[in-house]
Amino acid sequence: MVYKGTLSRRMECLIHIIFWLLTGYFAFVKNPLYAQWIVPDLFYITYAIVFMATFYFHYLVVMKKVFRTFQWKKLLAGLFISYLFFTGARWLTEQVITNLLFNRVNYIDPTFINYMLDNLHYSSMPIIFSSFLWFGIYFVRLQEYNKAILEENKNTEIKFLKAQINPHFIFNILNNIYSMVYFKSDKSLPAIEKLSQIMLFTTYESQKEKIWLSEEINYIKAYIELEQLRHKESAFVQLDIQTNTEHIEIPPYILSPLVENALKHGVASTENPIRIVLTANNQLLHLQVSNEIGTQKKDKLGGIGLDNLKSRLDIHFPDTHQLLLTNEHNHFTADLQIRFI
Repeated sequence: MVYKGTLSRRMECLIHIIFWLLTGYFAFVKNPLYAQWIVPDLFYITYAIVFMATFYFHYLVVMKKVFRTFQWKKLLAGLFISYLFFTGARWLTEQVITNLLFNRVNYIDPTFINYMLDNLHYSSMPIIFSSFLWFGIYFVRLQEYNKAILEENKNTEIKFLKAQINPHFIFNILNNIYSMVYFKSDKSLPAIEKLSQIMLFTTYESQKEKIWLSEEINYIKAYIELEQLRHKESAFVQLDIQTNTEHIEIPPYILSPLVENALKHGVASTENPIRIVLTANNQLLHLQVSNEIGTQKKDKLGGIGLDNLKSRLDIHFPDTHQLLLTNEHNHFTADLQIRFI
């Protein structure tokens, strides 16, 4: 059997007990209202014994081997082996043992062909019941196994993507501070202070599955302020945030890559600023970032942020998000909408 999950061996045994109770009820209870029972004779009892033996031979041996590496010819061979087991067990029980103990046999001088054909009918019931019960339990465990694998893959991918994001952000910020220190700018100390604020976020908040929207916003503001320290003009970014709730939870770094992409690759000034508009309520989060595109070539790491964001959106909001990236007339716009269900 595959992955056990919540369907443990104890639960499997309980299912078997219920199955045999129901089978016994329909086999021996003739009329429950008048307490009429079917009194089994000798060969009724022997058939029940062979029935159970074949049931578990097929369940524990044949089905396990057939589906270890499934092939249709193995399944057909397994069914034939279970049929031979039933026929041989019934011959041994009803033609040999009962003859020795009670001087009785079930078949009087049967031909080989007639005996095999007759038992083809009687053997079908335990084999079919055994197969269906095995398939039912196997299917439940397979579903749980697949769900567990998907969840594990999802968690692994999210951890990988987070690990990819953090160095990317820090790489850009350190480059900025390096430039300030190199040119002995008086903005280098405030930049280091902003960096420490960002590091607190990347160290603690980014490890969480979900954070408050306000925490992501504060991180974006700190990043923008750090970028502003590098520019002579402080108004090169227009930030418009409109939220009417503080109780929205989102995965960390689900908004900031769009802002970072605009700051890194856009051309901005007081006359032509980068525009960032964020609106949010309990039903919808909408972020729009627009900027002019610079003529400088992107570095080799330039595509990580947006590609990473697309992957994380597909994981966290597979059917409830829309990300539109447009590039027209040297103007780039990123429009992200996330619906909360």
